[in-house]
Amino acid sequence: MSAFELDTESLNRYLEANVAGFEGPLTAEKFAGGQSNPTYLIDAKSGRYVLRRKPPGKLLASAHAVDREYRVMNALASTPVPVPTMRILCEDESVIGSMFYLMDFVEGEIHWNAALPDHTKEQRTAMYNSMNKVLADLHNVDVEAVGLADYGKPGNYFERQVGRWTKQYRASETETIAEMETMMSWLSENLPADDGQVCLAHGDFRLDNMMFEKGGSNVVALLDWELSTLGHPYADLAYQCMQWRLPGDAAIPGLGGIDRSALGIPTEQEYVQAYCERRGIAKIENWEFYLVFSFFRLAAILQGVLKRSIDGNASSQKAQDYGAMVKPLAELGVATIEQGA
Repeated sequence: MSAFELDTESLNRYLEANVAGFEGPLTAEKFAGGQSNPTYLIDAKSGRYVLRRKPPGKLLASAHAVDREYRVMNALASTPVPVPTMRILCEDESVIGSMFYLMDFVEGEIHWNAALPDHTKEQRTAMYNSMNKVLADLHNVDVEAVGLADYGKPGNYFERQVGRWTKQYRASETETIAEMETMMSWLSENLPADDGQVCLAHGDFRLDNMMFEKGGSNVVALLDWELSTLGHPYADLAYQCMQWRLPGDAAIPGLGGIDRSALGIPTEQEYVQAYCERRGIAKIENWEFYLVFSFFRLAAILQGVLKRSIDGNASSQKAQDYGAMVKPLAELGVATIEQGA
């Protein structure tokens, strides 16, 4: 049995004994794709489920925290934020060889291109509106009420994050990129005063981490909570708004140079305004800082992907494509500094 194959007999015994209503026999099929936590479709007599597990073997202490993913989605069950129903977290590694959780399978569609080419103008407008509502609903969650008051560190979120990603970038640097140096200096020198805003931040809020209803416009599940923490709401908002500034032919395709009005997609300003209205905010100060931080953070993440590829630890072609985005992202960040938001 390969490291990623599941012992379905052991799993079946465990789930029948511990999950109300679960009935086997079951089959398990691993989803293709680059999830850092292997993910499987579980078909059983009682229905369809999804299992996410830690990869087998020795791992970095804080990486692949499936228990955090389970905890946050389970906590959100009582809120308007759409998440799958959680069934169980199993910390007993003897069942399948590593910690895992089981959740209900959600029927829906994932889209990868921000321009949504296969949709009508009206559908696009409705889909962007639905994403905006999900983000505002997430940031409006009372973290204390849902038991997540200890889900992240206190203190100035951006100060911590700029320090963290500078360190990560330096550890994976393969060449000197002048624009990255400019961004790192500028971010350190222009940190906004801590405004005390703390919310549940998703950390990777973008189109392809959401599942939409089949043939419809509403988000039915927000997925991939690996980077979630207690953070600042504008980090999530600015991270998604990078999509408006990325070119349409990038490895992560954006909306730059596209006639958004003709497509029924709001402008960045309209999207931010809708978010502000939903959260009762008059306007966002220091918007360029949040955007520059987002360009820097994504560039640092993709530099890490490139370094792992060079070291032989990541699939090469896609990693090279992502790595090729580091300098253009840094250039967009510097342009934001020079021209303002």
